[in-house]
Amino acid sequence: MFHLLGMGRQSSPKTELLSGLTVALALVPEALAFALIAHVNPLMGLYAAFLMAFITAALGGRPGMISGATGATAVVMVALVASHGVEYLLAALLLMGAIQITVGALKLGKYIRIVPYPVFLGFVNGLAIVIFLAQLDHFKIKGADGALHWVVGTPLIVMLGLIALTMAIAHFLPKFTRAVPSALVAIVVTSLLAIGLVALFPDLHTKTVGDISSIAGGLPSFHIPDFPLTWDAFMTVLPYSVVLAGVGLIESLLSLQLVDDVTETRGQPNRECMAQGVGNIACGFLGGMGGCAMVGQTIINVESGGRGRLSGMAAGGFLLLFILFLAPWIELIPLATLIGIMFMVVIGTFEWGSLRLFGKVPKQDIFVGLLVALVTVMTDLAIAVITGVIVSALVFAWEHARELRVIRETNRQGQQVYYIKGPLFFASTAKFSESFNVAHDPDVVILDFAHSRVVDHSALEAIDSLADKYRAVGKTLHLRHLSPECRHLLKKAGDLVEVNIKEDPLYHVADEVR
Repeated sequence: MFHLLGMGRQSSPKTELLSGLTVALALVPEALAFALIAHVNPLMGLYAAFLMAFITAALGGRPGMISGATGATAVVMVALVASHGVEYLLAALLLMGAIQITVGALKLGKYIRIVPYPVFLGFVNGLAIVIFLAQLDHFKIKGADGALHWVVGTPLIVMLGLIALTMAIAHFLPKFTRAVPSALVAIVVTSLLAIGLVALFPDLHTKTVGDISSIAGGLPSFHIPDFPLTWDAFMTVLPYSVVLAGVGLIESLLSLQLVDDVTETRGQPNRECMAQGVGNIACGFLGGMGGCAMVGQTIINVESGGRGRLSGMAAGGFLLLFILFLAPWIELIPLATLIGIMFMVVIGTFEWGSLRLFGKVPKQDIFVGLLVALVTVMTDLAIAVITGVIVSALVFAWEHARELRVIRETNRQGQQVYYIKGPLFFASTAKFSESFNVAHDPDVVILDFAHSRVVDHSALEAIDSLADKYRAVGKTLHLRHLSPECRHLLKKAGDLVEVNIKEDPLYHVADEVR
């Protein structure tokens, strides 16, 4: 049975269940907060947390990873909800899920592994900063004027004390015992302490989960979105669905990679894509707001010993119990406790070792890492990762463009021979074109590509353009050691290629064969 639940040798049912309970408690304020950001009923956030956590844990490709309603998806949803309402959001979730399942079925999830390490490092550090900044909003309380004000005075001192106690328990308890997740012990101890302080000092108020919103509700009911089946309506939700699917997959697959590193195991990204899609389709039919993997709650789960499927499924199950039966008790948990737990997540998520990399790794890697972290904080994770990958690719191209060398020699027949060494592609074509002296070269010129490789369409155009220049001044150009595909793709210089079946290389060019 343990094998079917995806539990490793170090997992036990007790550990998995207690870890799931800890995660469920940490999911509540996050789900409520993200629902408010998206301008939907708070219960939609809780339903999403329950459905995503349970379904992705049961079906996904990364045991131990936790999914739920997230800020990354909530900020995309708010515009659709504001302009067309919740029913359009539910329809967008169905399409979002279908896109994610398609990505998984086409086995595209594996390509997350090509994300460069500096991008991943920036993602992790930026995410830690985002989690930290998100907790600061809980230090504000609504005043008599209806505006939010910072907590001050005795309530602030009590709040900071509860945070410090929570962090101390979470840090020191594992040094003595791991029989019970330290975060769960911290929640119980600080909640009882807060309840006792309020009983002793009735005028003292500690901000609790209930101050955000009530979490009481019933079972989610099946509902087909009230969505017109027209082309205009479809085109309205399509852009949101595509963005939501992309954001959700990027955050989920990078979270999967993070858990892979922490647990020294390997998840299945394509399977995770499909599980995320099933979860979002379930949300579309059952009234959840959808979501994706949650790094903070995943770290809590892994650090609490939840390495298998049971912990995530238990987290979803406990959430449902909270909604149905335990809402009055859960609403008494002080937010300071959950803030303390999330601060510990920040400390555990941030790659402190990256601060020692300055001066030890290439400057471009440092730049990419800082850029991704900054964009993560300023915008969102998806834009940050895409930006980081693009910049990394450009840096890579620039570095490899510098590898191109053109060596000039004159052979015994008085012919000018240019030996091309290094890859010829879009970033190196300028250097290639500037390396020839068309006006002063002899009547016969030879280009030898034995130690080069023509990579893309830009390279083909550069060779064609060079052939035109030599033709214009009445000189003969010979091209040697090009692949048959290059010869076929060259528009103007194809007939100048000398064929040597034994010596010519065989490779493909990143261009369409005409």
